[in-house]
Amino acid sequence: MRNPRQNDRLKALLQAAGIRSTRQRVALAAILFDGTHKHVTAEQVHAAVRKGKSPVSLATVYNTLHQYTTAGLLHEVVISSSRVYFDTNTGEHHHFFDDADGKLYDIPADSVRISRLPPPPPGRKLERVDVIVRLVATKS
Repeated sequence: MRNPRQNDRLKALLQAAGIRSTRQRVALAAILFDGTHKHVTAEQVHAAVRKGKSPVSLATVYNTLHQYTTAGLLHEVVISSSRVYFDTNTGEHHHFFDDADGKLYDIPADSVRISRLPPPPPGRKLERVDVIVRLVATKS
């Protein structure tokens, strides 16, 4: 059970992001915004919230994660069309992805240099560049 001070902090976080706080949104925020950076899938969040005995559907988890992303509280990391992670670290950085264990690891933004990008199509501007470096095990 969360303490009232934590609930107030989470409600204030959501309110500052323009998101109405509901019991379910606060329960999801408690899992995501506990002070540690994490990379999670919707399914992992759903399992964690259900373990805490909160009745939240997977669809609600997806909808809420997308709301948090739109509000700037999360960063969406698309690995493939069927594998999406949500990152609580919204600062500039990139990722290593290890397909063997399905984990993402942060790479500091200043560790990657991109020397040249093509101009975007007419009517578009560059929003950001996401670099995902895929890892495989070394052979012994």
